[in-house]
Amino acid sequence: MTLDLLAPAALDDDALALLFTDARTVNTYVDGDVDPAEIQAAYEVLRWGPTAMNVSPLRLAVVPQGESRERLAAHMAGFNRDKTLAAPLVVVAVADPGFHRHLGTLAPHRVGLEQDLEPQEERRLEMARTNTLIQIGYLIVALRARGLSVGPMAGFDRAGLDADLFAGNGWRSELVLTVGWAAAENGTHPRAARLEVSDAVVVL
Repeated sequence: MTLDLLAPAALDDDALALLFTDARTVNTYVDGDVDPAEIQAAYEVLRWGPTAMNVSPLRLAVVPQGESRERLAAHMAGFNRDKTLAAPLVVVAVADPGFHRHLGTLAPHRVGLEQDLEPQEERRLEMARTNTLIQIGYLIVALRARGLSVGPMAGFDRAGLDADLFAGNGWRSELVLTVGWAAAENGTHPRAARLEVSDAVVVL
């Protein structure tokens, strides 16, 4: 189906509840593996979300149960280690500072940008991190849209993890996400409040 951008369209309340209002960060999942193909399917959707100049720096390292999971868990903070080991599937969301090497495909209209960015490591790192965080937001929503629950975690030794798992490609880890189907009692706290619109939105 092709979306007609000129025609009004909106998600209904049930869809919004699945993605936002009823969705929760999950700590405890039902038993059973999650097929890594679920992550591939979510990426097929999220890759169409906008990033600056279409740089698309997000890379996803999918970590099923096994040796790689044990290595990953060793870099997690204590309060996140058990969750990492127990989850049906784990994804490390990373930023690729070498994103500019794909600009011939992603932004062919920006002639010479790849060459301009090559020596600008600090600028590339900032662009990669900012746009990866945007894409991680898309990832969480895309996984929820597939009926999965997600538990994002930032408590880990980034430098150690990157040196262990990504030394060969220079990727920079941003978040570790557990993925699965939420258990009936998923270990979450009562839902915290959110700022009211009047506290967070201004019209200038």
